[in-house]
Amino acid sequence: METVVPKTSAVFSSLLRADFTTQWRNRRAVVLTLIVPCIILLSWKGLINRVGGPFVLANAITIGLFASGLMGYSNTVARDRDKGIFQRLRVAPIPPWTIIASRLLVQLAMIIVVTTVVFVIGKDFDGIGLTPAAYTLTYFTAIIGGSVSLSLGQMIVGYIKNPETVNSTTRLVYIAFIIVGMFGELNQLGDVVDHAVHWSPYGTVKTILSTGMTPDAWNSDTTTALLATIGYTIVFTTLGIKWFKWNTK
Repeated sequence: METVVPKTSAVFSSLLRADFTTQWRNRRAVVLTLIVPCIILLSWKGLINRVGGPFVLANAITIGLFASGLMGYSNTVARDRDKGIFQRLRVAPIPPWTIIASRLLVQLAMIIVVTTVVFVIGKDFDGIGLTPAAYTLTYFTAIIGGSVSLSLGQMIVGYIKNPETVNSTTRLVYIAFIIVGMFGELNQLGDVVDHAVHWSPYGTVKTILSTGMTPDAWNSDTTTALLATIGYTIVFTTLGIKWFKWNTK
């Protein structure tokens, strides 16, 4: 009897539906991912007149993107790997790339959700409105910025195999990004630290997001930040793929 090998597209579609279903059932984690950027956005309302609406929106979206990549993606991958889900999927007649690609597409959807929620709250509660071109460009920069957080999460889950350690490490990195990133962008930590924060993954993502909301203000500094963001993504992704193991042994 001839064995029928399913098409890669059909298997990938099934994986994608399963991952989206899992994400939907884990709605509490999605809500938790959105809480912090929303709190930042609402609590910074008094700063809008001083630093501008795009600055506030950009920081809120940046925090949300790193929450999705660090707290969401890496912890989910670490948990499923520990349960042996990846090992079982790998014995199926499917290319290994489809397993990770499906997870990444789900997180891409989360990036769009985070950005949209921040836009809606910023418009309805803080009165921050943008032009259609600015909204479009910001979605584009959010996807690029989100790739940094996802690649950083991939690097962490690739290097660390224990799911509890992955969880604690991502939380520590996330908190560091929030504290150092926010205060550094407000120029509260001194010139040297502020400069370092500006060119950190947090700072470069925030820069391209903020300028994306004001396209006319795009300059050489923004272009350099964009290139740095892409560079961070390439480095983190390369290390994440190199270190990643499909099981914890």
